[in-house]
Amino acid sequence: MIDSNPLEVHVARPAVSAVARQRKQRPYLFYDTTTAICTTCLRTVEAKILFKDEQVVMDKWCPVHGSERVLIADDIEYYKLCREVYVKAPEMPLNFSTRMEYGCPYDCGLCPDHMQHSCLTVMEITDQCNLNCPVCYAESGTHRTTHKSLAQVIAMLDAVVKNEGEPDVLQLSGGEPTLHPDFFTILDEAKKRPIRHLMINTNGIRIAQEPEFVQRLAQYAPGIEIYLQFDSFKVAALKELRGADLTRIRAQALQRLNEANISTTLVMTLKKGVNDDEIGELIAFAASQPCVRGVTLQPIQDAGRVEDYDAAKNRLTVSEIRRKIGEQSDIFCKEDVLPVPCNPDTLAMAYGLKLNGQLQALTRYVDAETLLAGEKSTIVFERDPALKEQIFKLFSTNHSPQSQANCLSELLCCLPQISSPIALGYENVFRVLIVQFMDAQSLDIRALKKSCVHMVQPDGKMIPFESFNIFYRDDKQALLQTIRAELAQGHSARRQHGAVPSISNTQPLHFVRAPQEVD
Repeated sequence: MIDSNPLEVHVARPAVSAVARQRKQRPYLFYDTTTAICTTCLRTVEAKILFKDEQVVMDKWCPVHGSERVLIADDIEYYKLCREVYVKAPEMPLNFSTRMEYGCPYDCGLCPDHMQHSCLTVMEITDQCNLNCPVCYAESGTHRTTHKSLAQVIAMLDAVVKNEGEPDVLQLSGGEPTLHPDFFTILDEAKKRPIRHLMINTNGIRIAQEPEFVQRLAQYAPGIEIYLQFDSFKVAALKELRGADLTRIRAQALQRLNEANISTTLVMTLKKGVNDDEIGELIAFAASQPCVRGVTLQPIQDAGRVEDYDAAKNRLTVSEIRRKIGEQSDIFCKEDVLPVPCNPDTLAMAYGLKLNGQLQALTRYVDAETLLAGEKSTIVFERDPALKEQIFKLFSTNHSPQSQANCLSELLCCLPQISSPIALGYENVFRVLIVQFMDAQSLDIRALKKSCVHMVQPDGKMIPFESFNIFYRDDKQALLQTIRAELAQGHSARRQHGAVPSISNTQPLHFVRAPQEVD
């Protein structure tokens, strides 16, 4: 009802409930948004990064297939360390091989939207293998017999050098690369090029069974390293992961590598509840082997052939492996394991120095400021002059309060002085590296853009490892083409309706060399 004053309006108000309604609080902290993909259809979807119950989870929603929640980390403070502290300006490759057309992750690559050069380039030279492992991201096996031709391999080597100039690490992989009929010719071609470090990813069968093969391998040292599959000391775990008891093969292979003094990294494929209780044992064992320079811990992901894998039960995160190292190792604690700045979401590393038969963890005495002051963004820190200088100072300087100026921990003064030998070589460096590859369920496009492990292709493309396994390997290509067609149709419709300027009459964008500056 309106009274005589036309400016006063009386509005009927609902009666106030005896019990006022309370606004609910969401049961998590909202940290960030990102882009992910639907695990079912592989289309990009929006996602939220949440802190809930002391864990980091990614919530994503697909309008067709609904909601998903994925565990990203089980240590919030470590995750924040990765996101907020261990951050370096991205280092670009010398060349980009594709243009931005469909958007990440459908333009690989590398396209100009990718943020990181290739710290490690993987070159698969064969599909053939002498094992049929229940866990194999490449789905290789004895039933596959295709090898890359020598011409294809040479083209891939040239592409790596074109993109990187002096590549940090090139890893020959497969299948089982030692089965390639031109294996040693490929090594010769690789050694002709300015590749700083050459790795051979192998199950070790030929190394164990063929002494002449090892003798010939040794001729390529230094600058070559064996990336030796070494998953477990337990027969049951080996059979679950590799389909065979490889205990004797591993022992024989290591014996021959020690005798030939060929640098070796032991690679442990981790499956939660199967062999993740052996991490500390493997680190101690590796440290006792003269030829072994470190251990790589690689949790399995849902890619390729993965038998009996349940992400809810078997997924391991970087932060969980980091904690297990501290719980199981007598050498490293979890604080020794630091994010790798070029891609801290998926890589973490602890460093030690082997002197006089003793391994001393050193990462705890090199703080974030020192690590980030390094000249190059790379997983081969011993190649970084700035960091290398700091490490060597650590082991030759008297322990005193002044040593803090060299980025030493306050615990430094409590340790006995360690005198550095006249020359420290690669054999003195021991590293523990965690490499977690994302799969369709856990893929975070923000992190993918910083991927630094790339697969080189015969056509010269360099494709991030995760993208390759999800979209570009074998039978995945058909779905990728369907997604691209959908995106192209959507882009065309937007241009027709004037939502974005048409570029149909402009020159195509060709990115041949990286620009000197980018926004």
